[in-house]
Amino acid sequence: MDTTQVDLSHLFEQLGLDSSDEAIAQFIETHEIDDHIHLNQAPFWTSAQKSFLTEALEADAQWTPLIEKLDTQLRK
Repeated sequence: MDTTQVDLSHLFEQLGLDSSDEAIAQFIETHEIDDHIHLNQAPFWTSAQKSFLTEALEADAQWTPLIEKLDTQLRK
């Protein structure tokens, strides 16, 4: 069983994005999702990022709470 602690910076690393606090804040500030769009279908993700988000949510993986947190933060 994987017991690695995960946080938003680790999620951004998994997505291949800059994981610094400043970069995460800027990403959240400059990206927004409409209410009718699922996070994994947002137009700013690459196909690999969409796949990761979809698979993590379907598997109810350790990333799920962080993905849900990011989802909430991107809905302004």
